[in-house]
Amino acid sequence: MSHIFDWIFSQYQDVPTHLVILEMVGVLFGFLSVWYSKRENILVFPTGIISTAIFVYILLIYGLLGDMLINAYYFIMSVIGWYLWTRKVDETHFVPITKTTENEKKWSLFLFMGTIVFVAIVYFMADKFNTWTAYIDTVTTAIFFVGMWLMAKKKLENWIFWIIGDVISVPLYLFKGLVVTSVQYFLFTIIAIYGYRVWKKNLGKSPQTLLK
Repeated sequence: MSHIFDWIFSQYQDVPTHLVILEMVGVLFGFLSVWYSKRENILVFPTGIISTAIFVYILLIYGLLGDMLINAYYFIMSVIGWYLWTRKVDETHFVPITKTTENEKKWSLFLFMGTIVFVAIVYFMADKFNTWTAYIDTVTTAIFFVGMWLMAKKKLENWIFWIIGDVISVPLYLFKGLVVTSVQYFLFTIIAIYGYRVWKKNLGKSPQTLLK
């Protein structure tokens, strides 16, 4: 076990202290955001906003442009989602969890393909398409873009995209040396699986409170 910790700490040997602290704070609030999302709690958005703002800065420094853009996108969608979730269907009930419609599936495919093209252009312009991680980052960015859009709209299927993206992100961040973030995505995968099951049970139900 000590060898594992030695290896983890060695990954941060040449990393500035403030970046290590920021990563840990970002991971904490990111974890809280996913946890609150599983519980259908409105705090998913303010905690997510803090986490994404931190990671925009970190990912810019590490050169993961796709994930940097997705965190900026998360920031914007968190604000939109915060508004959408607080809309009421009547005087005492909020918007329920629903399944993705056929039209929304088409928009999801359009968003996925559009994101890949956009991120690829950003990488080419920045001359960063020189490692295999850039290609993986492009795909995961597209997956997470769709997942965040569906979550903001309170669609059950958002969890499927989170699960797929999280599984891919675990080895990606481990390879990049962001060990704590890699562990975060591993935990995200577990929470996302439970999140899907919880949301499926609450499908179609209009909650009376978003703080639980």
